[in-house]
Amino acid sequence: LSLSRARTPRRPRKATNPTQKDPVGVYCRVRPLSRAEQECCIEVINGTTVQIHPPEGYRVFRNGEYRETQYSFKEVFGTLVPQKELFDVVAKPLVEDLIRGKNGLLFTYGVTGSGKTHTMTGSPGDGGLLPRCLAMIFNSIGPFQAKRFVFKLDDKNGVDVQSEVEALLERQRREALPTPKTPAGKESAWQEAAQRTRLYWDLFGFFPSFPLSQRPPQSKILREDQNHNMYVTGCTEVEVKSTEEAFEVFWRGQKKRRIANTQLNRESSRSHSVFIIKLAQAPLDADGDNVLQDKEQITLSQLSLVDLAGSERTNRTKAEGNRLREAGNINQSLMTLRTCIEVLRENQLYGTNKMVPYRDSKLTHLFKNYFDGEGKVRMIVCVNPKAEDYEESLQVMRFAEMTQEVEVARPLDRPLCGLTPGRRLRNQAFRPEEPSAAELFFQSFPPLPSCELLDINDDQTLSKLIEALEQRHKMRQMLTEEFAKSVLAFKTMLQEFDSSVASKENYIQGKLAEKEKTITGQKTELERLEKKIKTLEYKIEILEKTATIYEEDKRNLQQELESKSQKLQRQASDKRRLEARLQGMVAETSLKWEKECAGWVFQPHTPAAPLRARRSRSAGERWVDHRPPSHVPTETLLQPRVPRAITVDVPSERALARCDRYLLTHQELASDGEIQTKLIKGDVFKTRGGGQAVQFTDIETLKQESPTGRKRRSSPPDPDPAGDAADSEWTDVETRCSVAVEMRAGSALGPGFQHHAQPKRRKP
Repeated sequence: LSLSRARTPRRPRKATNPTQKDPVGVYCRVRPLSRAEQECCIEVINGTTVQIHPPEGYRVFRNGEYRETQYSFKEVFGTLVPQKELFDVVAKPLVEDLIRGKNGLLFTYGVTGSGKTHTMTGSPGDGGLLPRCLAMIFNSIGPFQAKRFVFKLDDKNGVDVQSEVEALLERQRREALPTPKTPAGKESAWQEAAQRTRLYWDLFGFFPSFPLSQRPPQSKILREDQNHNMYVTGCTEVEVKSTEEAFEVFWRGQKKRRIANTQLNRESSRSHSVFIIKLAQAPLDADGDNVLQDKEQITLSQLSLVDLAGSERTNRTKAEGNRLREAGNINQSLMTLRTCIEVLRENQLYGTNKMVPYRDSKLTHLFKNYFDGEGKVRMIVCVNPKAEDYEESLQVMRFAEMTQEVEVARPLDRPLCGLTPGRRLRNQAFRPEEPSAAELFFQSFPPLPSCELLDINDDQTLSKLIEALEQRHKMRQMLTEEFAKSVLAFKTMLQEFDSSVASKENYIQGKLAEKEKTITGQKTELERLEKKIKTLEYKIEILEKTATIYEEDKRNLQQELESKSQKLQRQASDKRRLEARLQGMVAETSLKWEKECAGWVFQPHTPAAPLRARRSRSAGERWVDHRPPSHVPTETLLQPRVPRAITVDVPSERALARCDRYLLTHQELASDGEIQTKLIKGDVFKTRGGGQAVQFTDIETLKQESPTGRKRRSSPPDPDPAGDAADSEWTDVETRCSVAVEMRAGSALGPGFQHHAQPKRRKP
C-alpha cells in the first residue's frame, strides 16, 4: 500500500555518513492487566527502566534464589499513557522525515496478546499509530497534492510523470472499469490455502475471472529493482488523496488478514502486517500550473509500519494442525529476525564481517536496506505484565536489549524539490478573467430582434427575424470561406515550411554525416596515437628500468675499482718496502761473504806461520758437507750430491782433518722472491801450526723459477684481512736461510759460524 506508486527510495552508499551512526530506537509499552486480581511480574521503575521479577512459586535457579532484572529503553510508556503521547514521541518524527524525503521503519514486537495490534491501529474512539500517521501526512501535504494519476505506476517499482491530459484520460479509463465485489461467505477456499504458505499475500488483490470458492491468495515474491531495493512483485498499490480514503483501503486489507482464536488471545494475528506509505514529491514548472515533466527531479520516500505476529509457545496455545503450522512459520520468521540482529551486533562490536542472513526470511529480506543505512529504524516492544507470560516476556526483553546495541548509518540530508509554495494558487488568484474564443465568435454576429408576436397581423417581427438570420447566414458563409482560405493558406505555409524543414534537415544530415566522418577519422587517429603513446610509455619504462640497472652496475663497478685500486696501492707500497729491505739485506750479505771468502784459516793454539800443504788425492777425495740448521729443503728434482761426504751442522777441526774438500750450502732470497741455493766449494789445507785452512775455489748456484712468472708462496693463500694481504704473499726466506760462516785464524775452538737473520714480523 502506498500513497503514490514509486520506486523504493534508494540513496547511494555515498549519501550515508559512516562516521555518524544512530542506534535503533527501542521503546517499551506495558499494557494493563485484563483483571485486577491477576499477578503482575513487570513494574515500571521510571521513564526509561522496567523491572521484571519471577512470579510466586517460580524458581529462577535450583537453589531457589529470587532474582529481579531491570531493562532500560529509550523511553517506557506505562499502562496509563494515551495513544497520542505515544505517537508524538515515536511516530511523529518518522512522519516529519517522510515529508522531508527520508525513509523510516517502525514495527511492534512482543508475545501474543501484548497489545501490538492495538498500538498500531487503535480502536474506533482512540486511533493508533497508523491512522494518526495518515492524518498528519494529509494535513501537511493537503494544499500541495497533485491530481490523481499524474504519477504513472509501473510493475518494476518505478514511477513516471504524466501530463495533465494523460492523467485525465487515465482517470476516465479507471472510472469506466467495473468495481469488483467480493461475494460474502465464499472465502473459505483461499483462507484455507493461506495456512499452507509463507509467501507474501496481496490483501488488496482481486480475482474477477476465477471462482472465489476455489481461489487461493496470490503468492508474492521479492525482487530487487535497478537501485538494489527490495519490493514485492505485483503487489497492489493504491493512490489515495485523503485520510479517510487511505484508512478505508487499510481496513479493506485488514478484513482479509488471518486471525484466529487461540488459548492466549481470542483474536490472534496469524500473519505479519506490512503497511507501506510511499510519498512522491516533484517541483512545478515555471508557471506553477503543472508538475515538471522530469523524472530525475522526483523525490521518493517511504514509511513502513509493521505489525508483527506474536511469538508463542505451542505447549501453551495447544495449537494443532493448521494453527500449529502457522505458529511454526511465525516463530521461524521471528527467529530469523533475531539472528540478523545478533549478527549485526556482533559485526559492530567485535569488528567481524559475518554475512547477515537476511534471505532466510522474506520479512528480513524486505527490510534489509533499512539496516544498511537507508533510514531510521524504531521498535516498540509490547509486553503483558501478567505472570503467565514471564518466560516469554523475559526473552522479549533480552531481544530488545540486544537490538538497542545495533547502530544504523545516518543518511545525509538532501534538498527537496517538492512541496514548493503555492505558485499555482497565486497565479490563479491574480489571473484576469478573459472571454473564451467561442464567446468572441458569437459576439461578432448581429443581435437577434425581439421574437414576440403580440398581433396576428404583425409581419414586421418575422421579417426582421428572417433578415437577421439571413445576415447571420451570410456572415457564417463568409466566415466559412475565410476560414477555408485561411486553412488553405495555412496548409500551403505548412507545406512550404515542411519542404524548408526537409531541405534543412537534408542539409543538416549531410553536414552531420561529414562531421561524423571527420569525428570517426579523428577517433581513429586518436586511437592510433593512444596506442603509440602507450607503446612509447612502455619503451620509456623499459629504458628507465635499464638505466636504473646500469646506474646500479656502474656504482658497484666504481666501488670495486676503488677497492682494487686501494689494494694495488697497498701492495705496491709493500713491494717497494720489501724490495728496499731485501736490497739492504743482499748488500749486507754480499759484504759479509766477500769478507769471509777472502780466506778461511784454522790455526793451532800456538802462533805459527801458515803452512799450506795439499793432501794427496790418490786415495779419493772426501768432503765436509756443511749444512746449517736453518737449511730449507727445496723439493726440486735436481739435488746436490756429494760423494764420500761428512755432513755436519757446525764445522769442526776433526771433520776438516779427515777431509780434503769443503762444501757450504747457503740459501738466500733472490731479487724475484724465489729461494736461491749457493754451493760454496773450497780446498782444505793443513797449516804450519797444525790447524786446518779452507780456500774457496768456486760457487755453484741452484735456482728455481715458475713458468707463469708468479712468485712462489710459502703456504696456500688464505682470505686474510686487507691489512695482512701484502705480508702473506711473500716468502720470508731471508729469515730462514741466510747463513754466513766465519773463521778466525788462531782460534783454539776451530772453525765457527754465525746465523744472521731478521726476526719474523708478527701479525697484529
